[in-house]
Amino acid sequence: MIRKITACLLILLIQQCFNPNFLFGQSLTVQIDSVVSEHIRSGIIPGAVVHIKKSGKVVHSRAYGYAQLTKGRGESLVVPIKMTTAHLFDIASLTKVIGTTTALMILVDRDSIKLDEPVSNYLPGFEDPPKSQITIRHLLQHTAGLYEWYPMYYKASGKESIYDLIHQLPLPYPVGAKRRYSDLGFTLLGEIVERVGKQPLDVFMKKNIFYPLGMHHTMYRPIDERSGLKIAATSTGNPYEKRMVYDPSLGFQFSEIQPGSWNLWRDYVLVGEVNDGNAWYGGKGVSGAAGLFSTASDLQKLVDMLLHGGKHGSQQFLSEKVVRTFLTVDGYGNGLGWVMDPESSFMQRVPEGSFGHTGFTGTSIVAIPSKKLSVIILTNRQHVGFRDGKNYTNVNPLRQAILEKCLALYRD
Repeated sequence: MIRKITACLLILLIQQCFNPNFLFGQSLTVQIDSVVSEHIRSGIIPGAVVHIKKSGKVVHSRAYGYAQLTKGRGESLVVPIKMTTAHLFDIASLTKVIGTTTALMILVDRDSIKLDEPVSNYLPGFEDPPKSQITIRHLLQHTAGLYEWYPMYYKASGKESIYDLIHQLPLPYPVGAKRRYSDLGFTLLGEIVERVGKQPLDVFMKKNIFYPLGMHHTMYRPIDERSGLKIAATSTGNPYEKRMVYDPSLGFQFSEIQPGSWNLWRDYVLVGEVNDGNAWYGGKGVSGAAGLFSTASDLQKLVDMLLHGGKHGSQQFLSEKVVRTFLTVDGYGNGLGWVMDPESSFMQRVPEGSFGHTGFTGTSIVAIPSKKLSVIILTNRQHVGFRDGKNYTNVNPLRQAILEKCLALYRD
């Protein structure tokens, strides 16, 4: 009898060893639980959702900590709101790739936009040099020579005046000389999508991206919804953005901007309002640079489409050619829109061909085609405020720790 039991247990163990969800998934879950829980216990982040998919199977999808700890102008909630995998996050600059870059891919696929045509073909105000040199590709590469950031709400109010201001601003850098990550470039790309697509940006994305891919919880301005959405809270107002205006040590000072000349800073806990000031004040919540809210499972649908060469189920959502075009490393070490540099601080030492992006609110995506692996991490790091009185927590160590555990387990 003992021999029979031993033999059965041995057979069961051998079977489970060939089951990656048992061998890898269980140990991966324990390791990730430990890392994320320690960050929450230490007060580094209030909560998170970690979603990992390998070879077509979700091997880890869990929520941690809290979606909201305070309300109003910072008053503690009697009962903090627990995080769930259904919570929407302000995905910040993930908007650039999930929304705007995908919209550009669609328009390029339809032959409605040419990557190497000048921006002046689509937007007025770029006809004179040096702006006449800027192409769509430059904007996607962050090499157009535009300011990295500018407090546009100091000089403009409303979408049209925001675009006019960008047209008027000088180029601080030579076109094509160097990659300098620019919110302004993707704000312009949002306007191009509207003009070429002949629809407001949010409508175009909903009809052409989110609805077809089944991303029903991805949207701008979720505060306008009346469907009981769960939304993770971000910051109390915009303290870091205010510091960008007032503190010259951050390098964002502009001689024509008088910090005290504008004072409509929000001072309450943001829930369902985009954290990014230019998107909120200028675009009323809608921008090509920021503004989207989403869930981990929704983001996974778009990542899956890219990992499958543009296919969504049995449908060819995007051509393989356009996917390759956007996800091929360029002369600046990245893709179009997507980050592909393996030395990037949130995806170091990833295999060739990997792509990803981050969001200032504490969100990130890393996709590794060679391993059929994707790692989505959503945190609401801003909700605990500044750690040192000046800065939000750097969550890159958390991102890198989770990524390295995945890479260690999925070596082949």
